Amino acid sequence: MKATKLHRIALLFNANKIFDHEVISGVAAYFASTRAAWDIFLEEDFRLRLSGIEHWQGDGIIANFDDPAVAEALSRCSVPVVAVGGSYADQANYPAGVPYVATDNFKLIELARQHLIDVGLQRFAMFSVPATEESRWAQERENAFRSLMRGDQLEAEISRGCETSLRSWDEAVQGQIDWLRSLPKPVGIIAVTDARARQLLQACIIAGIEVPEQVAIIGIDNDPLVRRLTRIPLSSVIQGAPEMGRTAAHLIEQMLHGVRPPTTPIMVPPAGINVHASSQYQLIKHPTVMRARHFIRQYACQGIKTEQVARHVGVSRSTLEANFRQELGCSVHDAILGFKLNAAKAGLESGDCSIADVAQGSGLTSIQHMHRVFKRELGCTPRAYRDRVLSERGQMSPA
Repeated sequence: MKATKLHRIALLFNANKIFDHEVISGVAAYFASTRAAWDIFLEEDFRLRLSGIEHWQGDGIIANFDDPAVAEALSRCSVPVVAVGGSYADQANYPAGVPYVATDNFKLIELARQHLIDVGLQRFAMFSVPATEESRWAQERENAFRSLMRGDQLEAEISRGCETSLRSWDEAVQGQIDWLRSLPKPVGIIAVTDARARQLLQACIIAGIEVPEQVAIIGIDNDPLVRRLTRIPLSSVIQGAPEMGRTAAHLIEQMLHGVRPPTTPIMVPPAGINVHASSQYQLIKHPTVMRARHFIRQYACQGIKTEQVARHVGVSRSTLEANFRQELGCSVHDAILGFKLNAAKAGLESGDCSIADVAQGSGLTSIQHMHRVFKRELGCTPRAYRDRVLSERGQMSPA
């Protein structure tokens, strides 16, 4: 029997970035499902290095072309190349002669903005990044936002902020606070990445700006690490990056067997939105209730009580309870429990933590207590809830 030729495929990505990591996971899914005869090259530390790539003696390359240096370096390669990156309104911006799998930047912004409209907001802004050759994808998202706002005959309010570092951090945060305070409220803000959304969330907390009552925030990437680094759970648009990886892998496999690749970019739409508290705007007229809910969002999972909330907003417990009943139709305790329950559901849905860890992290303190709350509020046990959600996604439940 003739042995199958083993093809050497290089993956040129910075896998410390969630987008690149998810694309690679899509390549891995294709590799696992097809048993493609590949020998995959990836830097040990998952970084992208281009030195000497034009002399690489492999059979194919899949690379992130959002960085112009990558496109330039690979223009000198003789092996088949599949490009992955952001979409462009101007077709001339795509690399000539290279098959391209694109995340649809326009649809990412359109989906985020529609979500903010659906929750009842009428004012919108965008938080971007400074314009560089490496951030062309962000500029495309800015252009999409401008186009959508222009279609509704509205002005597009965009801030790019500044580059952040340990040295410039205080200046960057103050700039964000000044911008946030200048915006008419309430406002929905689309951040071009979850990382930028997290910065805005922190700036709001420092400045005492209620999220989402005054400023509702949604990011892009659905980065689980970023979500763990925010006091208020972050809403985010889910990019179709794994599907992009699978598509790119399929293209390179076809090219290795002589199939001509498509001459136009393959557009991959977003996979949906992971909705959390940062964008769940609700019209609240009473300022005390607004401040109380903002405090509860930050500290519900740390075991705060009604008395602490009342003390924070500067009113008596009875006054706060009356305000909550009038404005929201529930007690302060019910509101706190609701945020704990949502945190527990999110923890179970991630599939990464044990039920005991979820109970502790959500402020429900113990498996037994969480079991009682789930049975009373949802009619099922935490384990049954997790198994159902993961089954719907086609994932295995952890032990």
